[in-house]
Amino acid sequence: MTLRAFMHRITVLAIFSLLLSGCEKGNPLTVVKAVAVGVPSLAPFFEENSGLGRDTTTVRSQPVQGSLQQGDTPGLYGGSKQPTICDVAKLERFLTDPGNHQKAQAWAGVLNVGTDEIPEYLHRLTPVLLRHDTLVKNHDYKKEKAVPYNSLLQAGISILVDEQGLPAVKCSCGNPLRPFEGDTGRISVQFEDGNKKWAGYERESVVAVKPAPRELARIALVDLQEPARGISRPVGSTGEKDTTFNTKKRRTVPDLAGTTFARASRVLIDAGLAAGYAGQGVPSDGAKVTATDPPAGAELPFGQYVMLTVAGGGTSTSGGESGPTTTPPPPSSEAKTPPKSTPPKSGSSGPSGSSGGRPGESSSPPPSSSSGRPGVSSSPPSSSSRTPGSASPEKSSSPPSPPPSTASPQTGAPVTSSAPPPPPPATTSAPATREPPSSAPATTEPAASEPATTEPATDGPSSTVAA
Repeated sequence: MTLRAFMHRITVLAIFSLLLSGCEKGNPLTVVKAVAVGVPSLAPFFEENSGLGRDTTTVRSQPVQGSLQQGDTPGLYGGSKQPTICDVAKLERFLTDPGNHQKAQAWAGVLNVGTDEIPEYLHRLTPVLLRHDTLVKNHDYKKEKAVPYNSLLQAGISILVDEQGLPAVKCSCGNPLRPFEGDTGRISVQFEDGNKKWAGYERESVVAVKPAPRELARIALVDLQEPARGISRPVGSTGEKDTTFNTKKRRTVPDLAGTTFARASRVLIDAGLAAGYAGQGVPSDGAKVTATDPPAGAELPFGQYVMLTVAGGGTSTSGGESGPTTTPPPPSSEAKTPPKSTPPKSGSSGPSGSSGGRPGESSSPPPSSSSGRPGVSSSPPSSSSRTPGSASPEKSSSPPSPPPSTASPQTGAPVTSSAPPPPPPATTSAPATREPPSSAPATTEPAASEPATTEPATDGPSSTVAA
């Protein structure tokens, strides 16, 4: 090789390297601190050995079909029969103690509420257990200030969620939580300060949560010890008013061809199923659904994924960039024809099951989402979630809703997170859409595949004090 040719090659490589470097600078990796079950925070708001919250060590993160999952996704969160995974009364006493006023101010400031509003705000939160390794913006307490940092909470950690299904407080230490602000597809997870990489950790199973478009009345959970047992928990309760349902009861996949991605997602949630999509890019609300896997008429257990293929309307990545206009479904073992006598078994895992291999659990992860409070992660809805501490319980700005139809929610009352049938008839909420904002929460009739009169399953008590 001549010297001239050699120099030419070096120049080309240098230019290529600079181009790559420029791309990285424009969309750098977000450093995320891993937070494992049972590992105390170095600077918590509340001493973790005080019994404020209790995590579960036997949970493995569920696989997902899409890293951005919505707060009302069926089975996104878990629960148990054990009482008091999060002692909300103890947290309230601590934060309202005059001796802790400085800390209470920092805590309330993160969540945009006044210190005098802390009790009312806490009473609107609901204790759940994470079923996924979940991205959040965490906060330590240092030098009398709340110090934010991005963190990945391990599945099994107990948290409080708000009326739109968004993580709000880490129970064991009382740390306030806000939405993850980075691109879920470009993170660098750091395992340090005693947080060793946990068993079952998979980068592909990491999720961020976005808000349900309207306030929820109930949240549909999966019992982490008995996955065939679903728990319908009223928002703002701690388990004493739980009702149960059978997660194994099959739900019929509706015909979604020709509908928008936003509407299809909502209809699936109403039916107790989860909307799945391939890749990091989230289809836009207006993208048209051309096919589902499994097809319409197939029957699936609670929380299983239905993969949506869309065309047109574009997609948005978790970082808000434009993506391809078509989202192809991944291969699925699900039967491609509607069941006639024997319903097919789902090839796509959904929130109702478990990928950790625990007895009786199927590998079914709940869809992911990003938070809807200010600072949403991947594809966040703009200001769709209510800011805590507003003058009234109404959201300051409601997320857009889909065009009216027989299955779309109508304004009136809070909605449930999915379609489990606890009495009274369950209402549901749906993914954020592009309809004009509504000033009040909406209710919906249960999906046709899940009659409103269905009684709770008999495989668990009708009322439990659950975690």
